[in-house]
Amino acid sequence: MLFQVKSYLKFLWNSKNEHGVHSPFVFNLLTKCFYDKKSKPEYTILKNYRKSLLQNKNFIEVTDFGAGSKVFKSNRRQISKIASTAGISPRRAELLFRVTNYFQPATILEIGTSLGLATSALALGNTNAKVITLEGCPETANQCQLQLQKFSFNNVNSIVTEFEKYFEDIKLRLKTETENFNLIYFDGNHSKKATLAYFDLLLHTINNDSVWIFDDIHWSPEMEEAWEIIKNHPQVTVTIDTFQWGFVFFRYEQPKEHFVIRA
Repeated sequence: MLFQVKSYLKFLWNSKNEHGVHSPFVFNLLTKCFYDKKSKPEYTILKNYRKSLLQNKNFIEVTDFGAGSKVFKSNRRQISKIASTAGISPRRAELLFRVTNYFQPATILEIGTSLGLATSALALGNTNAKVITLEGCPETANQCQLQLQKFSFNNVNSIVTEFEKYFEDIKLRLKTETENFNLIYFDGNHSKKATLAYFDLLLHTINNDSVWIFDDIHWSPEMEEAWEIIKNHPQVTVTIDTFQWGFVFFRYEQPKEHFVIRA
């Protein structure tokens, strides 16, 4: 906890808003998307999706393949508690919706489904998009699938798999077909090793318009190290650190630049 407090204070010291940004691409993203305060009808759907989970008092046995939980001490967890403590916040869900709606990605990959709070935001952002969401825990994935069906999210393909296996399968498929993801949301394993492994395994799927979002980049010293390595990768041109999330862009025409933004 002390580490995150220190990281946040450092973030606040270094961060800017749209007035300190001279890149037209980033300025437009901030003013037209990040800082868009207008109410959206989709926010009500996101609110009801969350409310439904918060009212679910059933328990599931969670298989945790990630870096562990700072909240739960047992793998037997109540669905309402997962939704209230481990899921994406309402404010972040709305921002994720706006980002997806702004870029209109045709194909979306989410790494780490949990109960689908972020999945619903991604799916609503572009209802014509093909959304693939990966979850390692069968029971969690089952609950999410039931929830997605309840709210008629028909553009989501939920896959129960180990992440590395799925990425390796993509590499094999690329020998016969081209596969790109316009937006990838990384929220499956908050460790340096896994984050960098996923980054490397998926790098071959990028195009000029790819948007990658890494969750919890200041979760630990290791995650901050991973973020620095990603920022300095030669194929990465623009990054935005919003403290909770790290946005990565691969725009060939864009000069390399890193932003620390209050969002």
